[in-house]
Amino acid sequence: MQIPFFPPDLFEGDRKVMLDLIREIGTAPEQKFILGEHTRAFEDLLRAELGAADVVACGSGTAALGLVLRAMDVGTCDEVVVPAFGCAPLASAVLEVGAQPVFADVDPRTMVVDPGEVEARITHRTKAIMPAHMFSVMADMPRFAGIAAARGVRLLEDSAVAQGAVLDGTPAGLWGEAGVYSFVQVKSFGMPGEGGAVVTRDPELGRRVRMLRNHGQRERFVHEVVGVNSRFDEFQAAFQSYRYTGLAERLERRARIAEHYTERFAGLPGLEPPPPGRNGRCYYVYCVQSDRRDELRGFLAEKGIGSHVYYPQPLPAQPAFARHAPVGERWPNAERACARILALPIYPHLTDAEVERVADAVEEFSTHVR
Repeated sequence: MQIPFFPPDLFEGDRKVMLDLIREIGTAPEQKFILGEHTRAFEDLLRAELGAADVVACGSGTAALGLVLRAMDVGTCDEVVVPAFGCAPLASAVLEVGAQPVFADVDPRTMVVDPGEVEARITHRTKAIMPAHMFSVMADMPRFAGIAAARGVRLLEDSAVAQGAVLDGTPAGLWGEAGVYSFVQVKSFGMPGEGGAVVTRDPELGRRVRMLRNHGQRERFVHEVVGVNSRFDEFQAAFQSYRYTGLAERLERRARIAEHYTERFAGLPGLEPPPPGRNGRCYYVYCVQSDRRDELRGFLAEKGIGSHVYYPQPLPAQPAFARHAPVGERWPNAERACARILALPIYPHLTDAEVERVADAVEEFSTHVR
């Protein structure tokens, strides 16, 4: 029996709720399908749960990054320091507002951007720094907050994969001036479509993001600034409010699977489990590192077990971003991570037997396959 990396039905058991919500919204007298009462209720729910000044739901996690950068007036001639290892929007959102991404290397063990590397790349042109939480480890936000304050730069927190993560009592997304979440279906708080949110402690920044997501309007047909269309769907908002009630349970199941993997993999030759994270037991994916990553992935595939590579190239080596990186510069820790990292199945409805099958296969490869 196959164990896919992404489960075939991410919303198992939710179909009736989906249909009921579609009927409710589709037959409501006001026929409000975007930015209606369900969106406001979802934003209010997250605002209260996080203790944020504002939460603004928008079209995607990528859009959320761009909206915050615009709200911070980041643009032409500005630089934003971003991790060299991570997802494309870290760089593309910066380029889309006309600024220049500056790539900083990551810690070799955690694969999270290194505060020292970030600080070393701050210049008179740096407008913002954008640390990102990775997999099961939060970035060192106290240090980044200190760097931002000392160097006079804006702090935007990419918490797209870190819903539910907490560091020193502060939720992911609220360490900087603003943070972003992604609700794409494979995330821990995913939904059947695209969506994201900006969270902030600054009410004025929240108001500006709210205006920018809707063509620069506070009042209909009065466009105060040039904005974008990044509005939130009412069905998705209603579904996310419903799904939030089970988020803690899903995160706990992911954490239990991760802890079991780590226990099973301790001491295996040639294999590095992820380090204990500053994360409040939040595991978006579970990534091991191996010098024989591609062989391990092939071995798992032969046994019907899916896996995934996050990420095959450092961002400054990607064709889209290479011309924006200094010629000849290297990011050795990011390069090493790209060659060694492999993500294993960890979604909540994996059975205990399936978890054991994955662990057994990794152990077999590490101890018997040469």
